[in-house]
Amino acid sequence: MSIQLDHSRLQPFGGLDFFARQVVEGFIVGLHRSPFHGFSVEFAEHRLYNAGESIKNIDWKLYGRTDRLYVKKYEEETNLRCQIILDNSSSMYFPVDRKISVDRPDKITFSVYAAASMIYLLKKQRDAFGISIFSDEIELHTDCKSSSVHQKYIYGRLENLLQPVSPEAKKKTNAVEAIHEIAEKIHKRSLVVIFSDMLDNSADEAQVFSALQHLKHNKHEVILFHVNDKSKELDFDYENRPYKLIDLESGEQLKILPSEVREHYVKAAGRYKNELKLKCGQYHIDFIEADINKGFSQVLLPYLLKREKLH
Repeated sequence: MSIQLDHSRLQPFGGLDFFARQVVEGFIVGLHRSPFHGFSVEFAEHRLYNAGESIKNIDWKLYGRTDRLYVKKYEEETNLRCQIILDNSSSMYFPVDRKISVDRPDKITFSVYAAASMIYLLKKQRDAFGISIFSDEIELHTDCKSSSVHQKYIYGRLENLLQPVSPEAKKKTNAVEAIHEIAEKIHKRSLVVIFSDMLDNSADEAQVFSALQHLKHNKHEVILFHVNDKSKELDFDYENRPYKLIDLESGEQLKILPSEVREHYVKAAGRYKNELKLKCGQYHIDFIEADINKGFSQVLLPYLLKREKLH
């Protein structure tokens, strides 16, 4: 199921709000044409009246049309709390050797657009949402709210991540410390959604898994979107000619010929991904591989399926 974007309309307006609206509307149309055509996506503006509660918020006009009692829902009424955690370390700015666009994003651009689209869905469904951004430290952490002002603020902060970054601005990944700290900041039981390549600088993989387990220990439901450029980062699909690889976080350089290292690299990358996937399964964390070249349905559909299970 693909999402069709009208780029002729998107370009003059810009802004994440307009983009997210186009993605979500296209996604919903796609749902109706896919095997998920029976899937319900409800944007509730009202809820059924419960006997015994105050009648002051009953929508009497709607009662006149439907002969059923509905209560108007307000911003503070939420069905779900969702904390989105976004990795902003330098490795998320891969690939760097092409012009970045909606159709050809790097990992951070894909993650920002995906998060903005998810927030648009959350807002329409009267769910509360917050954002946490980290690299080698926590750069931003907000509480969960469902107001339009909060949505606008988050979109503004996300748009800042789309600005060009100086090659000298190297930010390492410290997902372990960031996730531990964020887990303690989220006080109420929430859905936690992580966008990260999980390329942590920690030499001990067990620490990464421990940080993820911390979220589950605090009773949160967790979805990990493992953001990657599959063809390059997992399959190592490069022409067989000399390359100079540069570590985006340390600046370390390495000259290689792909044919000489591909087999070893693919095995190592696959082993780490499979171990991460296995541990997520053990901790009852939803592990979703998010290939930046395959659009946003791969993010929105797992989110909606998860939300459906939580209600």
